[in-house]
Amino acid sequence: MSGHVFHPGHDDLHGVTVVVEVNDGRTLVGRWHEKTPRGVLLHDVAIYDPASVTIPKEEWFGKLLKFGVPVAQRHIIIPDDQFGGVRRFSE
Repeated sequence: MSGHVFHPGHDDLHGVTVVVEVNDGRTLVGRWHEKTPRGVLLHDVAIYDPASVTIPKEEWFGKLLKFGVPVAQRHIIIPDDQFGGVRRFSE
């Protein structure tokens, strides 16, 4: 449903599982909460860090799609200067 917002007063991505690229090379998958003055707040986040994950990113995404998003961190704020972009996980 285009334009639907889970909670009035929040942006369109509120509550949606998203993929966030971080400028340090990590990729995060988690539930978008909001954009704050401190940065983007995500909940229940899985983290792909190429320095420590031994499988290719596409294979990692496949596992998340098949088995769900494993929570590595309950809450994370990505500062604006580290935020590299966002897309819905379903895309």
